[in-house]
Amino acid sequence: SCSRSAKSEASVYLADYHVHSRISPDASASMQEMAEAAIRLGFQEICFTDHVEPIRFGTTEPRGAYDWDPMIAEFRAARTAVGDRITLRLGAELGDAVWGIRRMESMLAEAPPLDFLIGSIHTLSEKMEGRDLYFLTPRDEQEARDCLADYLVRKLAEWGRFQVLGHLTLPLRYLNENRGMHVSFDGFEEEIAEIFRLIIPKGIGIELNTNRGNTPLPDGKWLRMYRSLGGEIVTLGTDAHTPGFVGCAVREGQALLRACGFRRFAAFRQGKPVWHEL
Repeated sequence: SCSRSAKSEASVYLADYHVHSRISPDASASMQEMAEAAIRLGFQEICFTDHVEPIRFGTTEPRGAYDWDPMIAEFRAARTAVGDRITLRLGAELGDAVWGIRRMESMLAEAPPLDFLIGSIHTLSEKMEGRDLYFLTPRDEQEARDCLADYLVRKLAEWGRFQVLGHLTLPLRYLNENRGMHVSFDGFEEEIAEIFRLIIPKGIGIELNTNRGNTPLPDGKWLRMYRSLGGEIVTLGTDAHTPGFVGCAVREGQALLRACGFRRFAAFRQGKPVWHEL
């Protein structure tokens, strides 16, 4: 689990906007358990962003309709349990929509009212056999860079039916932390700038994913680029899949945003940003 600052050090608003519960296929804690972890750390708000994808988890095979009822029931139970001790928001992480945009849109048409949507990509393209980043095992750093060049974020940005683009540099989590490589998105400046130029005029933000205390996704270089191009909407999220990672490195993420020229960060209600000073 993550080592975090003591509760008493909180001086600014604390919100974790990327939290998974047992509604996601890769997590097992209840929303209540995740919320209680946030309360213990003095957080004022968390948003549940369980996985909603048009493909079967870990594959690129199309899935059928998404059943929203378990998510709604879980959220209601958590809200009843925590009362007014913390603000809970209901969102979703729309993963890999580019593998079935029409399917994703029909799933969203059946959704309950959601406060917040993260758009994210966890796979490579058909050219790379749609490989899931979790299983990515390049032979060497050159093949790893070929994989980075293939990452499908631009197509997701063009679709844009979400509030923030999640963990923009996600392949680095798997290549560096899991595979022991030392790669970066250096050299892809124009491609990333183009993504920012696509989303900023649409009012779409980015996520500073604190990556459970590892290298932020994206890190300061790309946050500064986003800011320099006029980007302002940033949420902070841990990607916690267990209670031990809720809130992890959010304060450090806030400090990084300040260092990159941001003066506020966003939470969301009914799809609209709610601003908090850094």
